[in-house]
Amino acid sequence: MERKIFWTIFIVLGLLADVVLPLWWALIATIPIAYVSWWVAYRSDWF
Repeated sequence: MERKIFWTIFIVLGLLADVVLPLWWALIATIPIAYVSWWVAYRSDWF
């Protein structure tokens, strides 16, 4: 279940960053997006 949540959050935030941010900023934002997705899915105990 956590894997689905991780990938869902990662894809949604990644697509949002691609739309809102310029290309290089969106590429750089991938690292914090991955960290936030990991934290929400595995460490936050929300799911």
